[in-house]
Order: sequence, then C-alpha cells, then structure tokens
Amino acid sequence: MSSVKKVLMAPQGPEFSQLVQGYWRLGAWNMDPQARLSFLKQHVEMGITTVDHAAIYDAGHCETLFGEALRLDPAMRSKIEIVSKFGINGIEQTVGEKRVSHYDSSKQAILTSTENSLKRLGVEQLDALLVHRPDFLMDADQVADAFGELQQSGKVKHFGVSNFTASQFDLLQSRLDKPLITNQVEINPINFSALEDGTCDQLQQYRVRPMAWSCLAGGGIFSEQTDQARRLRGALTELADELGADSIEQVVFAWVLKHPSNPVGLIGSGKIERVKEAVAALALQMNTEQWYRVWVASKGFAVP
Repeated sequence: MSSVKKVLMAPQGPEFSQLVQGYWRLGAWNMDPQARLSFLKQHVEMGITTVDHAAIYDAGHCETLFGEALRLDPAMRSKIEIVSKFGINGIEQTVGEKRVSHYDSSKQAILTSTENSLKRLGVEQLDALLVHRPDFLMDADQVADAFGELQQSGKVKHFGVSNFTASQFDLLQSRLDKPLITNQVEINPINFSALEDGTCDQLQQYRVRPMAWSCLAGGGIFSEQTDQARRLRGALTELADELGADSIEQVVFAWVLKHPSNPVGLIGSGKIERVKEAVAALALQMNTEQWYRVWVASKGFAVP
C-alpha cells in the first residue's frame, strides 16, 4: 500500500502525488535503461506518481533517458503524471556565432519545445506543461494561444508556471479560461522569498498548490559553514529528536509541507533510500512553535 497520497493541485486541476520525483539530474545518475525503469517503479509503488522534467535539463537529454526507460514498459505511462517545462534556451555552439542563454515564450517556441519534449519522452501527452522562468518579453496572448492549441490537440492536459511572481501569475491567468494549476517555486528554510513576496499568499488565495523545488537548498543546509546554516542544523537536529525523525532532511520536508499553501515537494535524488527518507517525512507532526523555531534559526532573530 502506498504511503504518498494524491492531492488536487487546483480548482479544475489534476491530482498529483504529495511528493514529486524530479529528474533534472538523471544524466548524472549513471543508470542503464533497466535501472532507470526500476527506480521509476520503486517510487511509483510508494505513491510518488508525478515526475518533473524540463526541456533545458541536460539540453533535453534527461527527457531522452527517461523515455528510453519508459519504452521498456509502456504500461507505466498510465501510472504516472508527467510534468515538463519550456522557455529556457541554452547557448548553441555555432561557429562564428555568439549567443547568450535566453528565454523564449513566443507561440512557436512553445509549440516546438513541447513537440520535442513529447518525442524525447516517447509519449503523446503531457499531464502538465509549465513556463520554466518568467520571460521579460512574454506576450501573454501568445502564450495563451499556444496553450489553447496544445490542449485542443490533446498534447497537454494542464498548464502552470514556475518561478513566477504574483503579478506575472495574474497576468497570464487573465488570458486563460482554465486555472493555472501550479507555480513551481523555491521553498526552503534558507530562501523565504516565495513565503514573503506574496507568491504563496496568492496561491493560497486561489487554492493552487505550489510545487516546492530545492527543499533542501541544494544541500546547502547540510554543507554550508555560514552562521545561518550552522544555526539551522542545530535547530533541525533538536527537532529531529522531538519529532522522532530519522534525519534532519525529513524535518526540512515536514517544514516545507506544513505551509498552508499546501505545497507538493520535489525530490531531486536518484537514490531510492533518499526518496524513502522524504516519504517518511509525511508522517511527522510538526506544530506551529516548531515551524517558527526553524524560521528563527534561519533568520538569526526572534519574530517581531
């Protein structure tokens, strides 16, 4: 029996798993196709059925590697929800041409990126497509036109954004008939931006769940030697004892998921033991004072 439940992401939205398996580092996991498939099956058995991709991850290679594994057992497609993202264009090494990485949310760029993701993944439809980063040149009407065409053709079920501010979210939403189903943002005890700038307030207002990326601050909570990181490790270690957690990693996931915007948490590790650690965090019962103890440890001062 799986221990990770499905949750509604937004009004008229899909149901995703409470924890999402991120595949942005898949190319570094050094797995053959069968090992990739086994990893996928193991986390699906735990109830982690939603997987996160993006066109830019390893220049599309991560989607290709995932697609190779999926082709070994096509029946797995019906057991998972696939999320991918578009909009970040890396530098192409062309002789005599200099370019910079840039964003592109034009209609044709969206259609082309989505088509390429579908081919690499070897699937006919994405469960959700997200704008990866805010594009300063974003024409909301063009994005809406692309979304409408992709939905009508059956290539994408739902749409969302990533790293958007509240105003950017509202701008795009104003052009759409259906609700955006998420804003994928960084949430962790080192970076409070989404909790402080109105992003999570807005999502709670709309009953749209954020997808929390970098819950562990890229490992900085464990490895950095700043005063902030040391204070955090002390508080998290104390809370692990109080909560009966096996690791401070579990405490961090519990801290992120306690926020009333009801985030789903992304997991970045390719080690099934680490995935199981994150799943165990769902059973932890963190109270309000304990949540604020992490806040105080991070900030270095008491609440006003």
